[in-house]
Amino acid sequence: MEKPGLRERKKLRTREALTDAAYELFHANGFDATTVDQIAEAVEVSSRTFFRYFTSKEDVALSLADEQVTEMLDGFAAQPGDVPVLTGMRRAALDVLRAHGPGASTSDQDRHRRMRDLIAASPTLMAACLERGAARLDEVARLVGVRMGVDPATDPRPHLVASVVLCAIQTAVSAWRATDRDASDSELVGRAFDLLSGGLDYPAARPQP
Repeated sequence: MEKPGLRERKKLRTREALTDAAYELFHANGFDATTVDQIAEAVEVSSRTFFRYFTSKEDVALSLADEQVTEMLDGFAAQPGDVPVLTGMRRAALDVLRAHGPGASTSDQDRHRRMRDLIAASPTLMAACLERGAARLDEVARLVGVRMGVDPATDPRPHLVASVVLCAIQTAVSAWRATDRDASDSELVGRAFDLLSGGLDYPAARPQP
């Protein structure tokens, strides 16, 4: 792979500096109280420069999550062709989460933890995160359709899988996180995929009269 040029490396450093500054300010002041001007000032750039990299403070807050979803989809597409859909999604998701969890660099772990805690503490960001997931529904459904050998335009199953993976798992993990804060993200996501693999048609607690 060709090494990025000086211009590209400088842009990457600026983007990372803005992300780190944003998380520092979000942690210190709260997401709602932090402004774009404050983030830009912390990196000693103009607000105009900030908007060359991000569209809003929500965008910078969720940029790491977006990158991780992209990594997961790339990993899913790279799975051998005979791997079932949920198995492939599970492997790809866990690979990404483990890459950013224990064993990763300290700075990478810290970014991931701050992102996770920030989203969990902000209903605005949680809603935005789910909305972003929904916006990638067609992209995920296309990859699922390729693996299944079906056309998502005529077969609803790829979109069903995409919806569950992008939205339901995140919601389940957030609920578990409230009562099991010591569990790793990869452990919680693994639990969610295990439940999905077993099916969702759970029996009623008792027969209806």
